[in-house]
Amino acid sequence: MDNNTTTEPHIILGTMDFGTRVAPDDAFTILDSFVAGGGVWLDTANCYSFWVDPSGVGGASERVIGAWLRARPGARDRVRIATKVRQNPLVPHSWPQSAEGLSARAVRTGFEESLARLGVDHVDLLWAHAEDRTVPLEETVGAFGELVAKGAALRVGAANHAAWRVERARSLAREQGVEPWTALQLRHSLVQPRPRTPLAEDGHRLLADEDLDFARSERLTVWSYSSLMWGSYVRTDKPLPQTYDHPGTTRVLAVLDDAAGELSATRNQVVLAWLTRQGIDPIVGVSRVEQIEEALAARRVRLGDEHMARFAEAR
Repeated sequence: MDNNTTTEPHIILGTMDFGTRVAPDDAFTILDSFVAGGGVWLDTANCYSFWVDPSGVGGASERVIGAWLRARPGARDRVRIATKVRQNPLVPHSWPQSAEGLSARAVRTGFEESLARLGVDHVDLLWAHAEDRTVPLEETVGAFGELVAKGAALRVGAANHAAWRVERARSLAREQGVEPWTALQLRHSLVQPRPRTPLAEDGHRLLADEDLDFARSERLTVWSYSSLMWGSYVRTDKPLPQTYDHPGTTRVLAVLDDAAGELSATRNQVVLAWLTRQGIDPIVGVSRVEQIEEALAARRVRLGDEHMARFAEAR
């Protein structure tokens, strides 16, 4: 097994909206509640959230986390921080044209700026946010490996990458004698879009069976994002996207309601339990304390083999 992998799933706090849609004071309260509830991992990115920030560039989320760490002595020892490089615009309001990419220089510069905003000397996991096929994979792998060798990143992983690209990168890392990517981050939830239907959200990559098979065979950590479908499981004002309107979704939601009733849990909690039961660490983005409390309580929801079989049949 690669160093530092873990088999115990976590509920991960997604901080994408911190400093933009979620005010810093509210973000502090959420972070406090998350840690008090036993939460460990924070997920951010250097580009969060340029698309809603008046500045037109990212960094707001990392700055809020950095301010919270400074305001809470000892907090750094209680949390693990994951951030990402690749997507931050180098020119305000110009994306994807000016996205930083994954050249060695871009990785180094973007990551140094992340450390400065966070106010830390290392992160626990650094992600390549998406592929950059304009740069030789050897160069990207070497840049990530260099950061691990320096102790600035304890682990490295790939988000929104094809499985074959990750395996190629891992092979290149072995050839170079550097730390390989040991984690995957992909979009995944209980409901699935119609097969071969393009997603409306640019740059997202869905977790496929081959990704999970690959991760399990190589013993890689898997994180899922959009795990709760932006609240669509529980909010009538946030319907699922059109690509999810098919008979399979209807069947899955019926089983979800049955399971929630049997386990005295919410729909969201059952979805999170379904993910963690498979060894997947779900990222949960929240805007209120009660949402993160609900998510953390999902750790106590136990889905049996029968529940998993019913979900598999419905999907």
